[in-house]
Amino acid sequence: MTDRDIDTLRLAAIINSSDDAIVSKDLNGIVTSWNTAAETMFGYTADEIVGKSIRTIIPQDRQGEEDEVLRRIRLGQSVNHFETVRQRKDGSLVPISLSVSPIRDRTGKVIGISKIARDITDRKRAEAQTERAYEQMQMASRLKDEFLATLSHELRTPLNAVLGYARMLRSGAVSLDRVPQALEVIERNATSLTQIVEDVLDVSRIVSGKVRLDVQTVDLPTVLSHSVETVKHAADAKQIKLHCVIDPVGPVSGDPDRLQQVIWNLLSNAVKFTPKGGRIQVRLERVHSHVEVVVSDTGSGITPDFLPYIFERFRQAEGGTTRRHGGLGLGLAIARHIVEMHGGTIHAASDGEGSGSTFRVKLPLLIVHAQQHPEPHRVHPRSVRAGEPIPILALRGVSVLVVDDDVDALLMLREILESAGAVVQTVGSAPQALEKLAIERPDVLVSDLGMPGMDGFELIDRIRQSPDQVVRDIPAAALTAYARSEDRSK
Repeated sequence: MTDRDIDTLRLAAIINSSDDAIVSKDLNGIVTSWNTAAETMFGYTADEIVGKSIRTIIPQDRQGEEDEVLRRIRLGQSVNHFETVRQRKDGSLVPISLSVSPIRDRTGKVIGISKIARDITDRKRAEAQTERAYEQMQMASRLKDEFLATLSHELRTPLNAVLGYARMLRSGAVSLDRVPQALEVIERNATSLTQIVEDVLDVSRIVSGKVRLDVQTVDLPTVLSHSVETVKHAADAKQIKLHCVIDPVGPVSGDPDRLQQVIWNLLSNAVKFTPKGGRIQVRLERVHSHVEVVVSDTGSGITPDFLPYIFERFRQAEGGTTRRHGGLGLGLAIARHIVEMHGGTIHAASDGEGSGSTFRVKLPLLIVHAQQHPEPHRVHPRSVRAGEPIPILALRGVSVLVVDDDVDALLMLREILESAGAVVQTVGSAPQALEKLAIERPDVLVSDLGMPGMDGFELIDRIRQSPDQVVRDIPAAALTAYARSEDRSK
């Protein structure tokens, strides 16, 4: 065996062990050699493809590529790293990177073609994933920017009303007969601000997985009735007919405050998006092993392209400065999360713009009624919804010690409690409160949590460990802007 024969065998071994498809063909595109990798890549064995045109693996819409390759090879040119698609024997397509070179004889004449094809499926898949991730990142960034712009607008609008009327009242620019109206505007816009803050905090809890439910047996007809009463004034103001159908249903297991939040959100949206003189129907009914709350309206409806995104955070059908309705686009996302935490589902349906919409909440029934054991019930107060009257309790003769490091907060609390008949003492720090308790015994303690030096948690801990039983047993309430679930738990 000559050295040339050995070199030929060595070259053949290298070609057959290559991961790339290595193919040779004549100047008419007829395959003359086909290595093992080509068999694996394209599904044809060497026996099946050698002697046939390379066009066998070229899709019909790419046949012109072969014409261009043959033209360039005949001119002695090469084609390097050309990315294209070829067709396997089973009909599937494979993305490849193609390099084609002319084969020359000893005189330099082009007598054939050498082709190397590399499967770039993994790379294309990675590029597609990267592109999708980039598009999603761009979308998230755009939604964030839109949300921040909307948030700024939604905060500034009620803030302007509150500050404007407050300054007008202080300067005497509001006549006495218009003072009640000015106060109503201030209260309504302050309530709106509170709701915005609560929605943002709820989303923050959802994202961080810190939403907690106070699970108990819930009477849904009562929850539904309270929610309807809350929006009734707003509906009456727009002359919207609000029809409520409540069938007798069994109890469900859940958090009554959170479920009322869901229903209130659906009802307030229905009122917001239903024009003057429209209709809203609310139904509560049992369907097999679950209960359904259905809120239907004759409002503006939902377009088909936006319907799939209706429960996504920060998504709104309208955007920019021309939108007709306010809001942050958070309420439905919060509602969906709360419903799913209760083991239920929420669904939206609409025939399109101007056709109204229907929201359907499904919750599992509480089949087994656990024996109820009486126990102290701790109430976590929530902010009053817009339109709800604020109850004023009779506290005549009740002595209250209020602790807060904020002077304005102390002044407000004194005014509120004294207007209810309470006898109020205020101090500006936890150590001052302990000094006061050493000589006096108030009936109730109301304390801020976030205070410098000694916070409200340490204060109540000191009180509960007092050697004086009267001090240890003083009822206490926390008043704070820290409203996360973990703060409530503390």
